[in-house]
Formats: sequence, structure tokens, C-alpha cells
Amino acid sequence: MSTTARIHPAASTVLSSTIKHHLLRPPPTAVVFRTNPNSVRRRGAIRTLTVAAAAPFEVCAKASVTVPNKLGDCPFCQRVLLTLEEKNLPYDLKLVDLANKPEWFLKINPEGKVPVINLNEKWVADSDVITQALEEKYPDPPLAAPPEKASVGSKIFSTFIGFLKSKDPKDGTEQALLNELISFNDYLKENGPFINGKEVSAVDFSLGPKLYHLEIALGHFKDWSVPDSLPYVKSYMKSIFSLDSFVKTSALKEDVIAGWRPKVLG
Repeated sequence: MSTTARIHPAASTVLSSTIKHHLLRPPPTAVVFRTNPNSVRRRGAIRTLTVAAAAPFEVCAKASVTVPNKLGDCPFCQRVLLTLEEKNLPYDLKLVDLANKPEWFLKINPEGKVPVINLNEKWVADSDVITQALEEKYPDPPLAAPPEKASVGSKIFSTFIGFLKSKDPKDGTEQALLNELISFNDYLKENGPFINGKEVSAVDFSLGPKLYHLEIALGHFKDWSVPDSLPYVKSYMKSIFSLDSFVKTSALKEDVIAGWRPKVLG
């Protein structure tokens, strides 16, 4: 007999009845909650899940530095979690303190980087590799976008970092970021509301977490926000940030600020 669990996503936690967080512990055996496709609403507030006998994906991600047992501020980790959430794939999340990496983590990933996921009994790193592998193995629902759209908005993150770290208001870093955002706004105006049109795709799940960091970090350290003259970018950010999967996998604002503070002050 199967049982069901109802999940109500919340902004402050990644913990749910389908996912168990383990801080600095080796991956345990877990129970899978296989999604019932007849009861899933992709962007709805509730999902009904049916228990099945299989193991979820083991995923290592950055732990919060401000609140115990919470997800940290890595946008690349969130990208992987968004992919798993949108594809309704069960996972068991292991939170890793990157300032004090445990031996079990370094054993499976000597480079000590996150995210890392166990795919086919092999630990795989790099969000590009992970999300591509998940798309190939679990193509439904499809998240892939045409190759020509893969680079849309790709320079926003680097120009954001340049502006954030800048100490000289006349060095052109703000304008460089604005130029990228203007280009993205023009693209969305013609092709939106998302990068691949009407539906979210893997490209959005790569860019979205970075824009989340941009909004919080620039707002805090530079009292700066995306101008109202870029309405399509602002609407895009609002739409992405309000997805149930995004809310569920978002880092706390305090963690984003703490994560960027050394780079700004340094």
C-alpha cells in the first residue's frame, strides 16, 4: 500500500517530508518519494507524492554560515537543486560546511567543491555536467534550450561581480553591468517571458540564482537595484524568484550577504 505526503514549499527551509538534511554526515540509506504525475502541478503550491522503494539522489551542497541546518548561498548548488525539483526527482541533501570540510566529503570529492551528486554510483561534480547528465537521463519534463540560447545573459554574473567589488565609481563597471542588463531586457522583450519563450528552461535555472545574488548583494553593499527602465528584466526576476522550486531552494538573504562580504571588503 502506498502512502502520500503533502508538501508546502517555504522560503526559509529546504527541509521537507521528502528530503532529509544531514549536516557533516556520510550519506545514509534513504527512502524515495516518487512523484505521481497525475497529481503534480508544476508551479502549484501542493504536490502529492507516493512512496516507492528506491534510493534518492545524494547531493552535497554548501551549508548556511548564519543558521544551522540550512542551505547555503551557492548559486551553482541551487541550479542543481532547481533541476531536480522541476523534474520531480527525489534527492537526499547533505549540507557541507565548506570552512571545515569533513573527511567523508573530501574522500568522495578531493577538490572539496560543491555541488556534487551521486549518479550511477559515481560522485559527479560541476553544475554544468550534473544538469546535462540529469537532462539526458530524465528528459521529461524537458528543460533543455536550443544551443543558440545557452549564452543569453551569460555575461551578467561576471559584470555584476566586477561592479560589486569596484571601489571606483568612475571605472565603468556599473555601465558594463547595465549594458548586459539592457541587452538581456531587449532579448526578453522579443523572446520572453523566459529565455526559451513561455516555459522555464535549464538556462533560466543557471541565470536565476545569479540574479538573486545580484539583487541582494548590490542592494546591500551599494544600495543599487535594477532600474525601472528595464521592466522585462524586473518581471523576469520576479517570475523566476516566485517559482515554488526557487523559493524552496533559495539561500537566506543573510547568507548571500555573508558570502559576498569578504570579496567586497577585500
